[in-house]
Amino acid sequence: MSPLRSSLRVPEERRDTPADFLIVGLGNPGPDYERTRHNAGFEVVSELASRHGGAFRKAKRERALVAECRIGDRRVVLAQPQTFMNASGEAVAPLVRRFGIEDLTQLVVVHDELDLPLGRLKVKLGGGLAGHNGLRSIRQHLHSDAFVRVRIGVGKPPSKEFGAEHVLRRMGKLERAVLDEIVSLSADATEVIVLDGVEVAMNRFNATDLTERLARG
Repeated sequence: MSPLRSSLRVPEERRDTPADFLIVGLGNPGPDYERTRHNAGFEVVSELASRHGGAFRKAKRERALVAECRIGDRRVVLAQPQTFMNASGEAVAPLVRRFGIEDLTQLVVVHDELDLPLGRLKVKLGGGLAGHNGLRSIRQHLHSDAFVRVRIGVGKPPSKEFGAEHVLRRMGKLERAVLDEIVSLSADATEVIVLDGVEVAMNRFNATDLTERLARG
């Protein structure tokens, strides 16, 4: 079996009806982090919940906020880990078990991406982690990186020592407007993944480029 179609051995008894997709937005919990670059993943799953009638509730065992909804005819679980970014796998692994995700192409992780400029988004299946600590934690706990990602560009800081400040500080009005649009487009891309597949989403969204709006200033 191809590693990108890998199945997981589920060590715990499944506790909920299996979901067709688990969509996890990465971020940090709490008001101090709201509307920062690092919480773009949270914003996308919130947008999906709003569109499709999902209501978030606490899943204490999994250390996450969870909303269930339908996108088309697919049963979808939306999640926001409450572990803080660097420990995201501690929530994602039990969510995968709880909702019966046995093929990691059913797991979609939405996250900020320093290696893409603000105004870009890309859909990706498996592959490298580009130094993202949240993705690293998920790989560590799932023992695989064969999940789908929706990568939201937030741009690089001027130097590495400013990395945390860059992703955690509030944005200016123009940058925020561009990110708002990318969040909406990322929700669109996630819907296409669910309904039409990863390759269709890649072809439709990976050329997205709103960077010229920032250049016009």
